[in-house]
Amino acid sequence: MKSECIWQADIQQRVFRELVEAFARPGEVRDLTPWLDGATAQRAVLATLMDGETTLADPHARLAAADWPLLQARLGTAEDARYVVADGRRAPGFEPALGTLESPESGATLLIEVNAVGSGPLALELAGPGIEGQGVAGRRELRLDGLHPDWLLRRADWTAGFPLGVDLLLADATRIVALPRTTRAAPMENPPT
Repeated sequence: MKSECIWQADIQQRVFRELVEAFARPGEVRDLTPWLDGATAQRAVLATLMDGETTLADPHARLAAADWPLLQARLGTAEDARYVVADGRRAPGFEPALGTLESPESGATLLIEVNAVGSGPLALELAGPGIEGQGVAGRRELRLDGLHPDWLLRRADWTAGFPLGVDLLLADATRIVALPRTTRAAPMENPPT
């Protein structure tokens, strides 16, 4: 039986490069279609990042049982795992690891699945390191569909004690976008259409 391409090292290297670009340029949508071959963007990211040393939580039961042995990740709780997979259409309902002052990098990365990245009714204005303006210097607009409003409220709380906090990676079927803890995100009152 031939394995899906997302489990192959050369594809994982390409996906990893896209992840690096996504975190270097917050709010910039990255399309993973050329490397998915029918898999979802979130599964490709997980296949790339997980190994036997990482902890992964799945509080919203997004992962198939067959994926766990392939991921090799250790099962964690949403409160202590290094990575948390979540359904963006649902309210968070958990408190992820925020790191410590001695080790802020131990804050969780949340892999949140939404309906659409780069389009949709929710318009966010982003600012912070790595953002090149679209119209306004140092600001970027990001459109999303299928993100419960509680995610933005909780994220604001989780990142308020910088350098502590969480990093978000939002994904739809084929695209990803990163919102590191250094990125400020606010809903736009009257977004352009």
